[in-house]
Amino acid sequence: APVQDEAPEPSALWHRLVKAVRGGVSELGEVIAETQALRILDQEIRDNDAELHRVRATLAETMARCKVAQEHLAAANAALEEYEGYARKALKAGEDALLREIAAKIALIEIERDGHAVRVRDYTDGIAHLRKVAAQFEAGIKRLKQQVDTVRATESVQRAQAAVAQRREGSDVRVRTALDSLERIKRRQAERGAQLEAAETLAGGDDDALDAKLRRAGILAEDNGVDAVLSRLKKMTAATMAAATA
Repeated sequence: APVQDEAPEPSALWHRLVKAVRGGVSELGEVIAETQALRILDQEIRDNDAELHRVRATLAETMARCKVAQEHLAAANAALEEYEGYARKALKAGEDALLREIAAKIALIEIERDGHAVRVRDYTDGIAHLRKVAAQFEAGIKRLKQQVDTVRATESVQRAQAAVAQRREGSDVRVRTALDSLERIKRRQAERGAQLEAAETLAGGDDDALDAKLRRAGILAEDNGVDAVLSRLKKMTAATMAAATA
């Protein structure tokens, strides 16, 4: 699969984001636009993460090929060293014809070695490049996740604060309503108590007036203690005198 050479720059990403959101702001409103922005960022994170996985897969494959090329290079170097040893022995023995064959073999091994060395160098450069691209994708994904997480965390906190404020406001309204009702109950109780007291006062005054009328008519005896004692003493004295006379 083809691999992107570079991770998307943050400025380019935000440019695409603003461009995608700006067209719908007037129709959908800011809330919908913000939701769309978060959705775009989530999708961008998923896309970058998928690309990162592809880069890592290519990196693993390249590293495996580089290892094989390094093994071939090591084998070519070992063969080259071996045949160079044979060449030195043939040279000492004066075997010119054999030395020529060995030289031809060494030339072929050197060509093979150089090919393996080029592949190892290319794979090594590719590995370094893929690691750099993977690091860029990782950093970009991390930045995007931090931004999205920060926005969502702030939104969650603000929603909780709004809910608390709304509940508190509703509770304050209920408490004020209850206190107002309590005050009205107290006023009604006070008015009713005053009415009952006035009625009792009026009822007591009528009884006193009636008692006074009964006393004046002689129907109700006077309740004056002194007059009662005097009346009783007079009756006792008259009785004593009547007894003495008889």
